[in-house]
Order: sequence, then C-alpha cells, then structure tokens
Amino acid sequence: MKILISSCLLGEDVRYDGNNSSVAFNPNISFSLKELFMDILCDNEIYSFCPEVAGGLGVPRIPAEIVKNDKPFIVQNEEGKDVTINFLLGAKKALDVCLEENIKVALLKANSPSCGNINIYDGTFTSNLIEGQGLTARLLKEKGIEVFNETQLKDLKGFIKANK
Repeated sequence: MKILISSCLLGEDVRYDGNNSSVAFNPNISFSLKELFMDILCDNEIYSFCPEVAGGLGVPRIPAEIVKNDKPFIVQNEEGKDVTINFLLGAKKALDVCLEENIKVALLKANSPSCGNINIYDGTFTSNLIEGQGLTARLLKEKGIEVFNETQLKDLKGFIKANK
C-alpha cells in the first residue's frame, strides 16, 4: 500500500527547530512499536513529505500555531507573522501527491499545525493542546484519505491489513 508519511517521522531534519521526530530513534517509543513502524515501512511504498517545507518555510523556522481553526484559517508564527499561505500551499501539495499517486492513507506527526489529526496547539504558544486538526490532516481527511499519527501505529497496521 502507498503511504504518505511526515518526513520528520522518518528521521529527516525538517521540524521547525531543525530536528526530527524519528519514530525509530525516539526513546519514549517502545521497541515493539518501533518494530511495528519498521514493518510498516518495509511492507509498503512510502512517500516522505513535509507540508511546511513544501509550502515554502525554511528549516529551522520560527514555531507556528493555528490561531483561527476555521475558515478563513489563520496560522501565525511566534513573532506574529502570518504564515497561513505556506500552510495552505503545503496542504494542497500533500493532497496533490496523494491524488497523483493514488495514496489512500497518511501517517502524520501528532499535534502539528500541519499534520496533527486529533490535537493541535491552541495558538497561544503555551504548549496547551486542544482538540483539532492541522491544515494538511484536515484537507486529506476531507478528500477521503485516512490519517493516522505516530501514536496510532496499531490502528494504521489494521487499516493496511483491511485494505490490501
């Protein structure tokens, strides 16, 4: 199965702070989940993608959060600069890859203003999470693409098994 995966989860240094969110090397993730992640990578066709970089933001970059989570969306960085268009462009480019490659599922970074599929930061830059979706996760879901995060690897494996 073809899977779109957040580049940072694969160990690419594309996060806002210039680091990554590697599942394989995260000391807070159990070995059994790392093994499951590696099985998913080895058994499927992986498409690495970072919507924020694809949308024109550099690495490193000033942290950004969604400050208005309904249309018209507003995403600002910590200095107050509006970076909404970068997030929207990145989301559209992620969707384009999924449509061009017939990708039906994505594994995205939890809590990200682009990729979060369950929770996102509340826009106050105080590390407070609220229920919500990042702009990429939201767009993919709206277009019928299933979205999981790195805490849902067992669910992703079940989805893959049920849809092969």
